[in-house]
Amino acid sequence: MADAAARNGKSGAKDPKTAAKDAKAKAKDAKKTEKARKKASSDPADMGRIRQIIRAYQVTHEYDRALPYLLLGAFLLPIALGVVVGLTWGYAFNVIFLGVMLGILATMFMLVRRAKAATYKRYAGRTGSAEVALQMLPKKWISQPIIAANRNRDVVHRTLGPGGLVLIGEGDAGRVRQLLASEVKKHERVAYGVTVITVIMGDKEGQVPLTKLADHIRKLPKVLQAHQISDIRQRLRALDALRPPVPMPKGPMPTSARQVKGVRQAMRGR
Repeated sequence: MADAAARNGKSGAKDPKTAAKDAKAKAKDAKKTEKARKKASSDPADMGRIRQIIRAYQVTHEYDRALPYLLLGAFLLPIALGVVVGLTWGYAFNVIFLGVMLGILATMFMLVRRAKAATYKRYAGRTGSAEVALQMLPKKWISQPIIAANRNRDVVHRTLGPGGLVLIGEGDAGRVRQLLASEVKKHERVAYGVTVITVIMGDKEGQVPLTKLADHIRKLPKVLQAHQISDIRQRLRALDALRPPVPMPKGPMPTSARQVKGVRQAMRGR
């Protein structure tokens, strides 16, 4: 029996050193796999800071052909001023170094501004594009894209923050007003005591363009405190739990005929 136990021990249980070595190898393989996944990923969350900047430049340049020249100008102008001031007043090295630092900051600021404008240009005219503007809001604002929609692809988005409870309508003005009115009644029942603000996104009179939507919401007078926002948010979760899922994908809608056909079939429940 002792011989059998010894044989079982040799064939079944691993030596501690071997087990530790295998665990280390598995951890190394997992780390390598995760690194490869992040390298192939297009999600900004998986990218390093340098790769994020490169990706932002590439995407922005597709819609902003003047971007390289603007960035170059933003970088060189502070340096040129630094050279002139340094050679005129002295302390040339310090002033030029300061110009380089300011040039880098100006370049990054210019890239952010142009990337924001290019993002709006990229999604302008697409149903659901208001979500792009809602993503530009500060973290104090809690947004929920496409909470309601109809067969004509008119949609309603929602955001909640210091400026109040805001419903944003997208689509034909006449139809979207009806959709908004229905949603206002539902939201007033759960967010009693809070005035529901409605906004129609568009380029016509009385509407708010996509490019100005985030600023319009951000500038609303502060009417809610943090604890009120949390309370209303809990009530809105209860409201959302009772409604059927909206048969539309989140985010700006596709524009190709094939993709639009697929979305329409989904909205019809096919």
